[in-house]
Amino acid sequence: MLTAIKGCQWILAATVLAELVIVPASAEDLKLWRHGIVEAKSDAGIVFMGSKGGFAEKQGLKIEIMQFKGDTLALKALLAGELDSYEGNPGSPMVAASRGADIKLMGCYWPGLTYAIYSKPGIKSPADLKGKTFAISAPGALPDLVARAVLAQNNVPAADVKFTVMGSDADRFKAVTAGIVDAAAASSGFAPAAEKAGVKMLVHAIEAVPNYVRFCIYSTGKTLAARKDEAVRFLAAEMAGFRHALANRDQTIELTREITLAKPDNPLPAFTYDEVKQYSAVDPDGQARLAARSAGDNGQPHQAGRSRRICRWRCQSEGAATQQVAG
Repeated sequence: MLTAIKGCQWILAATVLAELVIVPASAEDLKLWRHGIVEAKSDAGIVFMGSKGGFAEKQGLKIEIMQFKGDTLALKALLAGELDSYEGNPGSPMVAASRGADIKLMGCYWPGLTYAIYSKPGIKSPADLKGKTFAISAPGALPDLVARAVLAQNNVPAADVKFTVMGSDADRFKAVTAGIVDAAAASSGFAPAAEKAGVKMLVHAIEAVPNYVRFCIYSTGKTLAARKDEAVRFLAAEMAGFRHALANRDQTIELTREITLAKPDNPLPAFTYDEVKQYSAVDPDGQARLAARSAGDNGQPHQAGRSRRICRWRCQSEGAATQQVAG
């Protein structure tokens, strides 16, 4: 994976230049770029700003957003040629790359893990999850990896927990509030609704696993070779969108409400935005910093250690694959 990071430095350098260039284009001249994301929720204003805020058009692109229940499904769509890029957690792409899949890291813009584990009130600590029913997403997806990381930190064997796979963050949160499961991994954006629903935030992931990255953007070597210029302009549009979102709270919250159909009195969009700012969870220039680390500065050992931990948790979710990939 670090080799893949080094291999994408030309994209990052060119992106800096692309941000300085405005490409006038009529609607019919826009180049289509298909990008996959995990199902939109209360952070949608940040995620969609590049495509909905006019930044893609300035780069001569039309960014078509395709939503998936989990990032492992988006990865499969990318490898099947149905997407030009997607964003998700680093676990599955690292394992896929180790097995020869054509997956390339373009950059990581959401290094802070604004995610959480919610539980019934009677569960006092992660150690109490032993023997409980725990809602996650598909093996290797973010909810699964966060759950396994927190369990490992609290010396709870994953085999002692009853995992159940449920679709989206919203589905899992509803399951724990309805008492269908004892605990669930979901976005920390549901925190304002948790107390009202009679559940608690048991663990905030940014505190429990501070070195875990939430979102990186991936493509394939085939796409990057064939659409180098569009890839650069896509990243430029995304970075400009993220910067704009972080500087314009009201507009970003309004875009979240528009995309998720949230009512004006729904507190989740504002809570999520403020949490992102509080933790500096989104870094529009994270791609450049990631490239610097891979070039050999003091951050590289930290990145490598982080990568090994993510890979270990990912492999644990695949049972027999642990020794093969994690070594």
